[in-house]
Amino acid sequence: MLDLRFIRENIDMLQEMLVNRGSNIDLQEFVKLDTERREILSQVEMLKNKRNTESAEVARRKKAGEDASEIIAEMGKVSAEIKELDAKLAEVEEKVTYFQMTLPNMYHTSTPIGKDEEDNVEIRRWGTPREFTFQPKEHWEIGEKLEILDFERGTKLGGSRFTIYRGAAARLERALISFMLDTHTTEHGYTEHLTPFIVRREICEGTGQLPKFEEDMYKTTDDMFLISTSEITLTNIHRQEILNESDLPKYYTAYSPCFRREAGSYGRDLKGLIRQHQFNKVEMVKLATPETSYDELEKMVENAEAILQKLGLPYRVIQLCSGDMGFGAAKTYDLEVWLPGQNKFREISSCSNCGDFQARRMGLKYRPEGNSKSEFCHTLNGSGLAVGRTLLAIMENYQQEDGSFLIPEVLVPYMGGMTVVKK
Repeated sequence: MLDLRFIRENIDMLQEMLVNRGSNIDLQEFVKLDTERREILSQVEMLKNKRNTESAEVARRKKAGEDASEIIAEMGKVSAEIKELDAKLAEVEEKVTYFQMTLPNMYHTSTPIGKDEEDNVEIRRWGTPREFTFQPKEHWEIGEKLEILDFERGTKLGGSRFTIYRGAAARLERALISFMLDTHTTEHGYTEHLTPFIVRREICEGTGQLPKFEEDMYKTTDDMFLISTSEITLTNIHRQEILNESDLPKYYTAYSPCFRREAGSYGRDLKGLIRQHQFNKVEMVKLATPETSYDELEKMVENAEAILQKLGLPYRVIQLCSGDMGFGAAKTYDLEVWLPGQNKFREISSCSNCGDFQARRMGLKYRPEGNSKSEFCHTLNGSGLAVGRTLLAIMENYQQEDGSFLIPEVLVPYMGGMTVVKK
């Protein structure tokens, strides 16, 4: 969430930012609401001063044995007017807060300005896509022929965009989760967590999923939400706390199922595992100081890259432009894995520095060394990795002409010695 004073004092700059982010929000609505709010506050303050003066006069008259009934009647009118204005103020402040919470984050100065994914900037590539002696298949063809992915019965159970994993696919999904968590905890310094999968509204507000993206969340009848990523829970662990600078940075990781309605993806990626309503992900979250957070972002990207490198999956790193970044991000890198079945790169991880945007929403602060005044932390998050997409990338990159696919060497111990998945 952007600071209220910052918004008020930088309207023109923020309006340009919104244009570069592809947002149609008009800040003049905020200016109107903020002006109304300050006018009401001024009226309330004036009336309260008047009431205080009249209270003192009532006390003086009573002490002097004089009649104070006229002033008391006037005070009643003033109190009623204050009550009416307070109710109006609460209504306006609620609108101001909602407006404030629907404004996207400021992008970092190093973010390229652009409209959409066509304006993203490729940073580097790793690995060479394999040359096949046969026409490579897409993962859903491989999975169905091996009878390890059942899309038809997944749809029968949950509707479209649900899949049943069977046999080797179910075990491979579990193996990938364990492998990713083991790598991040033993090699990259993250502390593993297992967090709730259903959370309160304010937890989703803290990381920016609400109120803007409520239509994409699964909601219970008692206003609880199924998480769309464990970024939500990991980042909120220290909400409304003041940490010591010596405690930072914090590195947290967690596996969780993720639930998304995919409300804006109608007609996209209808086949296969690319875009599901329920999928597994291993998440990385960091809490850092403003001075170190962008260095920590680079390290986080390297942590995600390490998983792909160990699996032998070719990929590229992309820096997102202003128009393609997520709502809360100040700077974002995407990792895109090569899928020979589709003959293109597809996103498998997104790593972002959100600056103090999320920390302001959840009241997450730290106290700098030798300074009594607390400041907001910077929060970072990244996929380490999206498990289902990693599984399908393995199926496509390691597929054999006979319809089987090989297990990457690093995963063989997690698969009980299995080296190939075949019918």
